[in-house]
Amino acid sequence: MMSCCSAASSGSLLSSELLPTRSTQPLKPASLSWVSSFPLINISMTSTTLPPTPTPTPNKMSIVCAAYTRRSRSEAAKRPNRKSWKQKTDMYMRPFLLNVFFSKKFIHAKVMHRGTSKVISVATTNAKDLRTNLPSLTDHNACRVIGRLIAERSKEADVYALSYEPRKEERIEGKLGIVLDTIKENGILFV
Repeated sequence: MMSCCSAASSGSLLSSELLPTRSTQPLKPASLSWVSSFPLINISMTSTTLPPTPTPTPNKMSIVCAAYTRRSRSEAAKRPNRKSWKQKTDMYMRPFLLNVFFSKKFIHAKVMHRGTSKVISVATTNAKDLRTNLPSLTDHNACRVIGRLIAERSKEADVYALSYEPRKEERIEGKLGIVLDTIKENGILFV
């Protein structure tokens, strides 16, 4: 232990031979890109002759299939659940959807938010106040009342634009036309 202290005091451990010195070569700047992890290889471009490429012989097995950019009909048929751009974005462009249902006894209408499935407003002739006051729960007058109630309740919820998608082979006429016209007359836009 004494020899270690005496050696440290004499300076033999801190000689210039043991300390690292700077090299005379210039240092490369440190880079964090992935290219800097590859070693630098010098490739000289001298005139060398390449062997001649063999000409391909026509063969049935050497046909190159070209890549296609659009889906073929058979591929579209294989993946029928793939949605179009309109199907993907329609619920954001027209978020509030009107749903009207006519039964033999009553008329039901509701406005729903497509993204959250939250019901914004509901009106039905089966409600107590309408059931007792209206003479008929399915006639044209009842359709006008339902349209007016849907418009008022939608405005209370700060909804001023609705969309209606008719079902397959459904025409906008008769009772349905009366409900939609009444909603328009009361200040709701259809988009």
